[in-house]
Amino acid sequence: MFQIQAFVFNFASENTYVLFNENKNAWLIDPGNMNEQETQAISNFITKNNLNIQKIVLTHAHIDHVLGLQWAYDTFKVPVTMHQDDKEVLDMFQISGMRFGFTLDHIKVDLNYIKEGDELDFDGEKFKIYHVPGHSPGSVVYHNETQKFMISGDVLFEGSIGRTDLYKGNYDQLIEGIKTKLFFLDEETQVFSGHGNPTTIGFEKQYNPFLK
Repeated sequence: MFQIQAFVFNFASENTYVLFNENKNAWLIDPGNMNEQETQAISNFITKNNLNIQKIVLTHAHIDHVLGLQWAYDTFKVPVTMHQDDKEVLDMFQISGMRFGFTLDHIKVDLNYIKEGDELDFDGEKFKIYHVPGHSPGSVVYHNETQKFMISGDVLFEGSIGRTDLYKGNYDQLIEGIKTKLFFLDEETQVFSGHGNPTTIGFEKQYNPFLK
């Protein structure tokens, strides 16, 4: 049985997640911690619960979702899982930081690439991968069918969708991806987004104004 702990980090109120099970194994998803206080908060949680971080997982590589990536990689010494189409976004980390007035070092991590149709194993539980570009070129959603939940990054929010005015954004592509890849899933499926509150597929199908 999975549990998920959310942390709201950095200037963008980004959701960083720790996903873990009864075996104390865990994934760290979209580490956005950007200062000592935020890093200490997530580090304390992992230590207190005796969690073993087995994977660092990215839904996409925009700056607010990777501010803590180098720390995470250096601390837990596991490769970073992401879609290859967002590698160029990750490589823009320093430039993106300059736009926000930050001086940042280039991120140096080992990468494991995933693609549409892949499945990731978590102690025998499967996570299906859906490639849903439009917010970023390599945005992916991680879906666990057994427990009916997904980590959607900035693809789908409560009552909204990800911005499409950023680098390689595409509104029509994002809408089509949500409708054809996510909206066929069980309506009870929980959606843990990159910002804001959790929601469900059923709620978004009925009420999301962008997806009518």
